[in-house]
Parts: sequence; structure tokens; C-alpha cells
Amino acid sequence: MNTKYIYILLTLLMVGYFAPASAQTKKPATKTTQKPAAKPAKKTVAKKPAKTTTQQKASAKNLGDAASTVAADTTKRGGKTDPGSPGNSGLAEEIVVTTAYKPVLAEAVKIRRNPDLEEVSPFKAPLAYAPLDKKLQQDNNIRQLEAMKRPAEQDSVLLNNYVKVGAGSKKTTYAEAYFATGRDQALQAGGFVKHFAQAGSLDKQSEINDEIGVFGKSINTENTITGRINYKRRGTYFYGFDQDQPIPSAFAPEKQTFNTISGEAELAKNYKDVENDFTYAAKIKGYIFSNAFKARENNLVLSGFLNQTVKQFYAGVSASLDLNTQKDLNYDYSNNIVRANPYIKFQGENYKIDGGINIVKEFGLLSRFFIFPAAKIEFQVVPKYVRLFAEAKGDVNRASIKEYADVNPFIDQSINLQNSVDQLDIAAGLKGTLAPGLSFKATFFRNSIKNMAMFVSNSTAPGNKFLVVYDGGKTRVTGFNGELDFKASEDFDLFGRAEFKDYKMATEARPWNLPKFMLTAGTTIHITDKVDINGALLFRGSTTDWLLVNGATPASPAYRTLPSFADLSGGAAYKVNKKISAFVQVNNILNSSNQIWLNYPSYGLNVFGGVAFAF
Repeated sequence: MNTKYIYILLTLLMVGYFAPASAQTKKPATKTTQKPAAKPAKKTVAKKPAKTTTQQKASAKNLGDAASTVAADTTKRGGKTDPGSPGNSGLAEEIVVTTAYKPVLAEAVKIRRNPDLEEVSPFKAPLAYAPLDKKLQQDNNIRQLEAMKRPAEQDSVLLNNYVKVGAGSKKTTYAEAYFATGRDQALQAGGFVKHFAQAGSLDKQSEINDEIGVFGKSINTENTITGRINYKRRGTYFYGFDQDQPIPSAFAPEKQTFNTISGEAELAKNYKDVENDFTYAAKIKGYIFSNAFKARENNLVLSGFLNQTVKQFYAGVSASLDLNTQKDLNYDYSNNIVRANPYIKFQGENYKIDGGINIVKEFGLLSRFFIFPAAKIEFQVVPKYVRLFAEAKGDVNRASIKEYADVNPFIDQSINLQNSVDQLDIAAGLKGTLAPGLSFKATFFRNSIKNMAMFVSNSTAPGNKFLVVYDGGKTRVTGFNGELDFKASEDFDLFGRAEFKDYKMATEARPWNLPKFMLTAGTTIHITDKVDINGALLFRGSTTDWLLVNGATPASPAYRTLPSFADLSGGAAYKVNKKISAFVQVNNILNSSNQIWLNYPSYGLNVFGGVAFAF
């Protein structure tokens, strides 16, 4: 018999033997309640040792194979079988094997939200509708913007009047007053009064200045009319003498006064930003001058211009008629000049060109005719910052007793009068802005002057007086001007000007009483809303004076050198309130006895102060 069949037979025998026993003895891990198949009596089955996992799997496999060969029907009785029934193969009951059930509960999750216990019902405003009574515009073109209204000024009440008075050392008296009409865009008028007097330590070393004037302006639709009338009086003494010599026994300083009545009126067309505009202006001015002796001078000047704009071109002509009469102890004559200046200007984005000529005719004292250049050009080297400029011009300077007295109040009687001629003045330089608030101007120049006027001391005349002399040929003046203005803010401003000159004389030995170097500087500082301070500095280089003494000639002149000096002054103002303020001023802080003119020393240290009132 074949071995394979022997193994199969033994296997079936073992399954048939062990299957009923296993089904009756094996219990699940949990309790299982079984109903009796036929009898109420319970069977007690002895427990057997638990099998291993491998043994359980093998037994389950054998049981499955054995069950597959059994054809018993267990469905008709709800899974119950009768062991004694025919066809029963020995399977008494159905056993369901399960594992132990371990319930797992999820973690509790807390709802982190508090209930909102406030019930706020939104406010609904009552709605009201009203139709707009406005016409619908169908115009799609861009309309002209309306001008923005000017904001209201902080100071609603204007203070049109101002009075300032003070006193101090050196018998100083000081007063100023200004008066003006209220706010009016069409009519403005006002007036002023000024007074300043002081006295030094020398005999009759004193000076007084008084001035009064009125002015007005009327602004019409097309034109603007302005006018003013002034009266000025200046009084002093010929107190100068040689400080190195004893005072003359018969020395009695003479008194000198200057009186000037002046006025002017102007009619000008208002500026309009229109293309090809035509502009014009006319002006008349003059003065009447006299001194304590018999010098008189009357002057009347008529001037005006016409200008036509054609795109970027400006073409026009300016003209003036200068009528002058001069009278002194030894002469009485007229000295008149007429000028005409036709010009054409062209201005581009980075440049500006002015071209023209100056036609001058003298009549009266002299009869001469001149044509001078009148040209100027500007070009932007660094746009909006630095400009290069050059200029060439010429003119006739009228000799004037009044202008000489304004420069040197110690002039003598019957001074010589000759018109000087600026034959050709050439200048070139740079101007512009180096940094925000820092502006500058630097100019190199060379002037050719015929009959240049100078003052010289006349020691032979009674008192120490000055005469006017002229360099008879062509004088060459070469130099440099430098200007600087630093305005860091509205509270600080520093400015200064320096001038260097070199003279090449024609007939005179030296440039008498003309310094080669001059420096002026000043500052204004606004410390707080109540405190302001100011300062000024003047430095003048040395000069020489030709002494008109016995034995002196132009070939071998006698002269004296006036040393250079510095004059420093300063002041402060304190604003008590809107209307009242106080001030103090200190002049010649260094207390130097400098001499602008020979034998006429300055007043020395001078301190004065006072109050000001606005209403």
C-alpha cells in the first residue's frame, strides 16, 4: 500500500477522534452562557492546560478541515443539533471564540469659550432723504481750479505805529518813530522821524542827525504810483587838529550843517504774466542841498524805460535827463547829463544775455559825448547752484557837492568839481548757492577811470578841512570782491563782504585816503521769542593822506599814514510783550581811537539803550 494514502488515513482518524473533545473542552477568555441541547443537566468538563499559539493555530486548521467534511445542517434549529439524531457527526454545539474586550474612552475636550450674556442691539438712525437742487453739468472739460482761501492771520490787530527812544554815554540821544495807515491793498501811506546825536571828549567833537519823511503808494488796476518827500539835516564841527602838537591858542572849531530836501515820484505798469507784454515806467526825483556856508546844489532827474517782450526776447530803451546846478563862493554853473541805453535781452533756461550801449552827452560845465558798452552775460555752471557771469560797462559820474559831503562832512568851501569817467569797467565771477542757506558772490574786476576823485587834507586853511583832487590821467583799479551770506535758519543770519583793491595812478603819487582792503561783517541771532542779539564788524586797511603844506608838491608830497583799525559793535533787544520791548547798543567795543579822516578821531566806547513801544 502506498505510503501517501497511509498518512491521509491516519490524519482523518485523528481529526475524528480529537475534534469532539476539543469542541467540548475549549472555552473562550470571557464567559459564554450555553443553553442545554436536550437535557437541563449541566455538563462538567475538565479543564486542560492552555495550548501555545502555534498549537492553537494547528488545531484550528484541523478543526476547519474536519468541519468541512461534515454535512450537518445547523440552521434549522438556530444552530442547535441533537447528538442522537441520525446523520450527526458528533458536533454537539457551536462555540464562538473571541478575545477580551477592553473599552477605550476618548479624552474629554473642554470648550474654551464663555457665553456672551450681553445682548446689544445695533442702533439704527432714522434716515432722511432730501433731493439736491443742483443742475447737472454735461461739460467734460477740465474746469479752472478755485483759488485757495488765505488762512486767517494770527495777529488780527495790526500795529501800524512804532516809537523807539534811548539815551546813553557820550551824551547820546536817540529816537525813531514810524507811522502808517492800516491794511489796504490799494492805498498805503506813512511817515517817519529819526534823531541821533552824540559828543566826544574833544572840544566841539559832536554830531547830530535829524530826518523826517512821508511816503505813499497807490496800486491801481494797470499802474502803481509811489512817492516820497524827505528832509534831512546833519550838523558837525571842524574839530580836528594834530594830536601830536599843542592845541593852537586861537583854535575855534567852525560849525557845519547840511540841509537836504528831496522827493521822488514814480509811475510803473503792473506786472502781468502774459505773453509778449509791453511794460513801461517813468520817474522824477530831485533834491535841494545847502550847507552852513554859501554852497548850494539843485538837482532834477527825469528817467524812464520802455520794454517789449517777444517770446524769449526783451527789447527796449531806458533814458534819463540829469539837470544839475551848483553854486559856491567862487562859482555858479550848471552840470547836466543826458543818457540813452538801448538794449536787447535774451533769456534761456540756463543762460541770460544782455546786450546794449550807453550813450552819454554832457552839457553845461563840459560838453562831451561818449558811447560805452553795456553788456552782461550769465551762465549756469551748476544748474540751480552756481552761475558764471561777466559784465562790461561805462558811464560818466557827475561831481556833486552833496555826494562828497555825504562821504566826508569835513570838506572845504569852493571845492573843485570835475566829472569823472568810467571808461571801461570789466567784471567776471561766480555767484550762487553752495549749500542750503549758504549763498556767495565772488567778483574779479578791472576799472579804467579818468579823473578819479580823492580827498586830501588842507592844513593851510583855517581849521582842518579837506579838498577834492583828481588823478589827471587814466587810473587802473584792479581788485576782488567777495560776499558771503549764511542763513542757517530764520533764527540765525551771518553775512560779510571783503574788498581788495590795487591802484595804478596816472599823475598822483598815491591813492589818497583810499584803503586797499575793507571788511564788513554782521550777524543777527534770534535766541528766543523774546531775545534778539546783533553784531557788526568793520575793518579798514591803512591809508595815506597828502598834506597840503608849504613846500609840498605833487612830485615830492608830504603825507601821513593812517593805520588800519577795527570797529566792533553789538546790541541786544528784549521783547517784554507784543507792544513793549527794550534794547541796548554798544559801539566801538574795542575803544580804539581810530581815524577815518586825518586828525578826526572816533568817539570811543559808546553805550546807550532805551525802550520801544508799538501801537
